[in-house]
Amino acid sequence: MAQHFSLAACDVVGFDLDHTLCRYNLPESARLIYNSFAQFLVKEKGYNKELLTVTSEDWDFCCKGLALDMEDGNFIKLADNGTVLRASHGTKMMTPEALAEVYGKKEWKHFMSDTGMPCHSGKYYFYDNYFDLPGALLCARVVDSLTKNGQKTFDFWKDIVAAIQHNYKMSAFNENCGIYFPEIKRDPSKYLHSCPESVKKWLRRLKKAGKILLLITSSHSDYCRFLCKYILGNDFADLFDIVITNALKPGFFSHLPSQRPFRTLENDEEQEALPSLDKPGWYSQGNAVHLYELLKKMTGKPEPKVVYFGDSMHSDVFPACHYSNWETVLILEELRGDEGRKPEESEPQEKKGKYEGPKAKPLNTLSKKWGSFFIDSVAGLENTEDSLVCTWTCKRISTYSTIAIPSIEAIAELPLDHKFTRFSSNNSKTSGYYPNPPLVLSNNETLITK
Repeated sequence: MAQHFSLAACDVVGFDLDHTLCRYNLPESARLIYNSFAQFLVKEKGYNKELLTVTSEDWDFCCKGLALDMEDGNFIKLADNGTVLRASHGTKMMTPEALAEVYGKKEWKHFMSDTGMPCHSGKYYFYDNYFDLPGALLCARVVDSLTKNGQKTFDFWKDIVAAIQHNYKMSAFNENCGIYFPEIKRDPSKYLHSCPESVKKWLRRLKKAGKILLLITSSHSDYCRFLCKYILGNDFADLFDIVITNALKPGFFSHLPSQRPFRTLENDEEQEALPSLDKPGWYSQGNAVHLYELLKKMTGKPEPKVVYFGDSMHSDVFPACHYSNWETVLILEELRGDEGRKPEESEPQEKKGKYEGPKAKPLNTLSKKWGSFFIDSVAGLENTEDSLVCTWTCKRISTYSTIAIPSIEAIAELPLDHKFTRFSSNNSKTSGYYPNPPLVLSNNETLITK
């Protein structure tokens, strides 16, 4: 495979919406998502009212890449080889001694090779994006509360699913159901960042260069329309050749061979199923196989080259790469946080999440409890030093992403034929990060155990 990647060589450029084209004000959106779940659990399911009170320190628990073991209420952070680096029971971190006793040096019981391990099953759940992450804090605090009451095994996940369904079901935006959508509608500027002019111009440049532009989001049609109008303007639909909502990723890519059909939309309501996708437009559900057949027709090429931008390894990057063989650009906001910046680039104090009251820290900053998103240390045997290893999430970035960037804005003013160094097994672990690798990786690259 070529060492470099260029947008100029792509025929089709696709985008996820939430946390990719549409950036959120993370401290505010995190608090809103947390509240949407907590209120439901307390009011509808009778959980302890203490869940409704969150301190600024509580938010330090949030770290992307954690897995919740639903049966024992433990949260774990995995190394690239599947062993457990750190763990907590609820929010209470395990001591090194307890960690060694419970998990030892062996693979976590649910660990499989990358391709074999789904992001969630009936027994565990991986927290992989900023919509999920406030739920990790809530679940950890639920475990704390139930443990205090003497529970040893846990069965609260069905109530979390009910809270998700109540707040985010297909009709919730239209019906003003739950807490999340009514609040976003009431004050979008509190939660959403408008697309910078540089990004809007970049999208137009891609169109002018003859690229087919796709928007593929698991958000429903009405919420997608609302977000796009706010971040891109009323004429946003002119930017995209094909818009696919309620895409139900990762199944959009991975449901082979029994693909979900595309559906037409009328007033944001899903209509009849289509046997194939014959023309550009605005659709719901669907699958990557039928989409690719249309892209062949539109480009006149037997194998059009597609690149897809997304923030979720589970829903966007892994399935687009693994099942569809697309190029992938991971939007990794951790590159904007503590681990991606030099000390002199540090943001002003008021932007760092040192808020009065219960506001969240920016979720892309370093967690004191969980340590680095990218690497961690493993205790050495007697008389040997600790060693550094990559986390499982860090390994997946370099395995399934073509490149990783902090935001679309970071590349919007580059020429379309700019040559990015891609991740590959021939290059260093840090090669595909643009504009710079996370400091914690570049500073310790020679020390990381292979």
